[in-house]
Amino acid sequence: MSVTIGNIGIDTNDLARAAAFWQAVTGYRVASSDESSTYLEDGDGKGPGLSLLVVPEPRAGKNRLHLDLLTSDLAGEVDWIRGLGAEQVRRFDEDGWVVLADPDGNQFCVVAQ
Repeated sequence: MSVTIGNIGIDTNDLARAAAFWQAVTGYRVASSDESSTYLEDGDGKGPGLSLLVVPEPRAGKNRLHLDLLTSDLAGEVDWIRGLGAEQVRRFDEDGWVVLADPDGNQFCVVAQ
């Protein structure tokens, strides 16, 4: 047996802000949206979908799951994503990756490819 990851869910308190942020970061397009969720998909169909889900509570503690975004320009990509509203959490320059948090505090990594 084998599986493919088809979708990754991300909780948010502000759906419009999260959708704008993750669309800008990934280049994904909105496939569907309502008051409680927005589904983003890769226009090329190569990557998994992102479901942004409205929840009433803020994030608490460390993420149990996070995304690793691969790039050939670590410094440039980190600066660009921070300009979109992400905050830097921690750097691992010797290992070539940076931990960022989206506007809802969900942590993810940007990794040198």
